[in-house]
Amino acid sequence: MTAVPGRLRLTPAAQRILDAAGELYYDRGITNVGMDLVAERAGTTKKTIYDRFGSKDGLVVAYLEARAQRWQTHVEDHLAASPATGAERVVAVVDALETWLAAGTRGCGFVNAYAELSTQSEMATRVVRREKEWVRGLYERLLAEAGVAWPEDLGRQLALVHEGAIVALTAGGSPTALEDARRATRALLR
Repeated sequence: MTAVPGRLRLTPAAQRILDAAGELYYDRGITNVGMDLVAERAGTTKKTIYDRFGSKDGLVVAYLEARAQRWQTHVEDHLAASPATGAERVVAVVDALETWLAAGTRGCGFVNAYAELSTQSEMATRVVRREKEWVRGLYERLLAEAGVAWPEDLGRQLALVHEGAIVALTAGGSPTALEDARRATRALLR
């Protein structure tokens, strides 16, 4: 595995391992998934996993980094394709969140990982926190671009709405959570 700025370049075996681990970790939980199951799902051996990622923690960190990269690309692509302008671009982040969550039922993979690993993996915790900082920074950037006063304060508040919408939709079972988040976002923007 070699690092490329902003991306991981993986061998085909490492990519299969990362894909298998990502699916299993999100669907079943990180601590519930052993390396034997990842190896079986990836059609490889545990030795290959350790050769490519060094440890389970290394694989978990790679999973979280890959997930962050996919999520961030999803949002940026959604914003690039959106006709929204000004402050409505901030609301378009909730639209991107809705399409992202349509593919998963367990809520935020980063919050799930933090709940499982915060006391066990400092490296995983750093990745989770970077992703949460990215979300806050995204809102701040879009607010600043729209000319909204106090983009830092409002960006933090909108990140809370964002996180709350995920929890309300998934754990809370609220079918209106994302529409509620859009309304709350617009209210805060006023």
